[in-house]
Amino acid sequence: MVFAEPLSRRLRCGSVCPVTMAHRQPEAQSIADQMIWAIQQVTSRKTSGIHEPVFAGNEREYVKQCIETGYVSSVGSFVTRFEKELARYVGAQHAVAVVNGTSALHLALVAAGVKPGDEVIVPALSFVATASAVALAGATPHFVDVSRETWGIDSTELRAYLSSLLRRDGKQLINKESGRPVTAIVPMHTLGHPCDGDGIKAVAEEFGLAFLEDAAESLGSFAGGTHTGLAGNAGVFSFNGNKTVTTGGGGAIVTDDAELAARLRHLSTTAKIPHRFEFDHDSVGYNYRMPNINAALGVAQLEQLPDLVERQRSLHRKYEEALGDLVLGSLRSESPGTTSNYWLQAFLLTPELASQRDNILNACLDAGIPVRPLWKPLNSLTPYRQSPSPPTPVVTDLYSRVICLPSSASLVP
Repeated sequence: MVFAEPLSRRLRCGSVCPVTMAHRQPEAQSIADQMIWAIQQVTSRKTSGIHEPVFAGNEREYVKQCIETGYVSSVGSFVTRFEKELARYVGAQHAVAVVNGTSALHLALVAAGVKPGDEVIVPALSFVATASAVALAGATPHFVDVSRETWGIDSTELRAYLSSLLRRDGKQLINKESGRPVTAIVPMHTLGHPCDGDGIKAVAEEFGLAFLEDAAESLGSFAGGTHTGLAGNAGVFSFNGNKTVTTGGGGAIVTDDAELAARLRHLSTTAKIPHRFEFDHDSVGYNYRMPNINAALGVAQLEQLPDLVERQRSLHRKYEEALGDLVLGSLRSESPGTTSNYWLQAFLLTPELASQRDNILNACLDAGIPVRPLWKPLNSLTPYRQSPSPPTPVVTDLYSRVICLPSSASLVP
């Protein structure tokens, strides 16, 4: 895991510290007050959400076109345009736009062949939708720990774990403890930071498992020059209102597999067989197609994506300057060989200060600063307490110590 080194170690004596004498932190502050003071050096304006959308382009004009033409639902030119522009940006052959990230992952699981009664490997550190999509497919999430380096699934640990967990029964891999088939792996790029996609892909291929990336938070993030979402059979993105790019509500699946893309598109439009007037459906399908009016918003947002990502990266540099001298912990920085979109800025408290996390969160919220912890570990949530899971000490530790900071691109001019 990579963190920003304290400025006191990076700056030689006599260097000009970004925290100047005029803005030096007052002495003898409480731990919470130190955090509040440092964050306020970066967030010069009030922000109501931890990651607010930025509407500074053609959003109003494109949405207006939808209203004036009447094409506001799942038919319209903006849906196709959004898919083409998204695929072009990430470097995929195909993109299928749907109503949200959860439905995107559900659809990808079904299209990849995950069936009721299967188990799917997912990280215990993720938003609940990762597990919910597995459950919606009728499968059981099987939780694993994450890497301290990437905060995503550790490919080395995963290979060792699966080697001891699984037995082969014909073409199926069976969990020796539950007796259920294990059919897929769904890693997640936590807070926009790429996980070890290539390593996980190698494990998936070794064991013959489908590999679907939860890239919901990582639009604009790259690993070794390759955009997230492209290492596996398919990658899933979210365009919720708090993401780098928003369609209000929306999601998409990207893939280089033309056959898989065709199946995804078919299932997302209720599995309707094309006909001039008949309503005939050849399988259980879903009304998941993204509406044109949402896609119009998304097209305008994609036009600004490079600038939005650069502003989020610039915000990270500002936090490095403001938080660098604090001895309370370290700011999460991108791992070597990756380029992060820094969707959410994250500060990791020292182990000794884990007990102060809630005090700091409450103090910041009382001061009008929108902060939050990481998600509760998925294997601790009521719906999933009976799901299979080895011990997940890294997830438990990160949950106890991470504070997510205001991260809107609008905080940087």
